Amino acid sequence: MRLGVLDVGSNTVHLLVVDAHPGARPLPAHSHKVELRLAQLLDEHGAVSPEGVERLVSVITEAVQAAEDKGCEEVLPFATSAVREATNADEVLDRVKAETGVDLQVLSGEDEARLTFLAARRWFGWSAGKLLILDIGGGSLEIAKGLDEDPDVAVSLPLGAGRLTAGWLPGDLPDPADVKALRRHVRAQIARTVGEFNRFGAPDRVVGTSKTFKQLARIAGAARSTEGLYVQRGLTRKALEEWVPRLAGMTTGQRVALPGVSEGRAGQLLAGALVAEGTMDLFGVDELDVCPWALREGVILRRLDHLPAPSPEPIVP
Repeated sequence: MRLGVLDVGSNTVHLLVVDAHPGARPLPAHSHKVELRLAQLLDEHGAVSPEGVERLVSVITEAVQAAEDKGCEEVLPFATSAVREATNADEVLDRVKAETGVDLQVLSGEDEARLTFLAARRWFGWSAGKLLILDIGGGSLEIAKGLDEDPDVAVSLPLGAGRLTAGWLPGDLPDPADVKALRRHVRAQIARTVGEFNRFGAPDRVVGTSKTFKQLARIAGAARSTEGLYVQRGLTRKALEEWVPRLAGMTTGQRVALPGVSEGRAGQLLAGALVAEGTMDLFGVDELDVCPWALREGVILRRLDHLPAPSPEPIVP
């Protein structure tokens, strides 16, 4: 069947269309993405502004039409931290449903971590052993660890790259004092969770998902996206420690010139790097593997798990 997954995130609204059936990997067929930056469309009370609601409705309407045009039999719509934490979330969801027909399901932070973990587990397989998964989104950081498809422990922290940039790094060229303060804040938040994860032993493999990790790996020398999904990509803490001060000394325009860095993400790359560096340091991670699958794929895989398996072909004597 052809499925669509509609991800209303803090940075983008992304429709991913895949061809899939139980027991097989989802094959991407189409991608429709709009950089809405919903987290930046909140007013002083933490509510999505009227302009933000209008834009969200418009973008979702476009995505629904794109899903119909591409022949989707079903669309799985969900929203993450930007909508989850908005003080007018219920009104936003009601408006979206009334005007687009889309019933957005708001995922909890723990749900995000668990579904992302599932995607990484399926990608790397059982031979990867115990996994530690790190995912840096626009609004939150998800961490999960476990040996099975459902992690033993999963948490979500308000340490998304977009959120931190807006709240801690004003201006184009970061002030060194602001960078230092943000670094201290990030590490204090992460440190509170380390003990909980350490109770479950050391991981056999550490995995980074999300656009932030992909871009950090790329500027540190990983293969470009055009070389395909199956090229192994990784990121070392040593490389991050070298890049963080360099990123802190760059303007957004200068970061855009770096390999693999998009214009829409360049402004928040420093905050993302500080979160990645702090997480790897506090969890004692020297290097990690970058996984091309993340939350959207986890949502698709969970849906496929609930479809009936195809009947086996009869054996003809």
